[in-house]
Amino acid sequence: MPIETTIIKVLAPTAIAFCVGIVITPIITRWLYHNKMWKKKAGKGAGYGGGETPIFDALHATRDTNTPRMGGLVIWISILLTIALLWLLHLVFGDTTLGSLNFFSRSQTWLPLTALIIGALVGFIDDYMVVRDSGTHFAGGLPLSQRLMVVGATALFSAWWFYEKLEVTTVSLLGHGYIDLGIFFIPFFVIVALAIYASSVIDGIDGLSGGTFLFIFSAYAGIAVYQNQIDLSAFCATVAGGILAFLWFNVPPARFYMTETGVMALTMTLTIIVFMTDSLGGGEGVSVFPVIGILLVLTVLSDMIQLISKKVFNRKVFRIAPLHHHFEAVGWPPEKVTMRYWILGFVFAIIGTILTILF
Repeated sequence: MPIETTIIKVLAPTAIAFCVGIVITPIITRWLYHNKMWKKKAGKGAGYGGGETPIFDALHATRDTNTPRMGGLVIWISILLTIALLWLLHLVFGDTTLGSLNFFSRSQTWLPLTALIIGALVGFIDDYMVVRDSGTHFAGGLPLSQRLMVVGATALFSAWWFYEKLEVTTVSLLGHGYIDLGIFFIPFFVIVALAIYASSVIDGIDGLSGGTFLFIFSAYAGIAVYQNQIDLSAFCATVAGGILAFLWFNVPPARFYMTETGVMALTMTLTIIVFMTDSLGGGEGVSVFPVIGILLVLTVLSDMIQLISKKVFNRKVFRIAPLHHHFEAVGWPPEKVTMRYWILGFVFAIIGTILTILF
């Protein structure tokens, strides 16, 4: 494929998804505000460790209510509409320039798209239960255990597909080639998927999660191009376009929050993309993820460190976990946290992409 055609095929869906997102957002916004799709009580109430979260509740006392959840609708609906539009263009115009923009392919995009849809729908159900807060067993949304079961089951199927259908058993070790895990590739895949999903708690400050995922998906779009996985690259670029539309309305003060329907869709999709750009694509997708996704890694690590320290030593390492809320608690304005995370996300996305090319 000529370089000009490749560039257009990757970048055009980004612009289209952004424009689609901008167009549909007023409709989504009206629905969210008309139906009061926000939490009825601010704060978490209880953390993952089962204890109360008074510092977090105080920080978010005026932010969690009256601002709708489910902003992630903008992201995944714009992605689905863009994919459908480009597929229709291919049906109408065939192999012309317009028709060639289609990237809906069995070999590269069916699996990540399936993960996106599953995560989006399950996340939507969770969000709906939270905002409806009817006093039932599910008033706080789907239990974490049930969401983890969905992530785990989807990852298990995906891992089996990689192992059985695509005959993938190896993962990259940066600078040292590939390690053959054999059948253990499957549990490794599931563990990575659960770890990436655990990073979804980064959604807590206006613009923070959107910017973080924007740079990650943009980096993997570049990596996929380098591996000549053009359809996968276009898919990643489309996700980035949807996130950009979301960010347009999520920058402070946020019109809505991404919440589970967005972060669950993105994290589940990201897992598939990380592995598709690894040995399957002749690259280093897995081993460079801790670099490209360093903000997600730090988010999970800070939660783990805090939980272990409280359980074992009965003391906290951070004023509040995860890390971005610690910075809030020590006095950083939310906007400063977001901007500095964006800067770090951009820099480490570049570093991770360079490492992929070098090794």
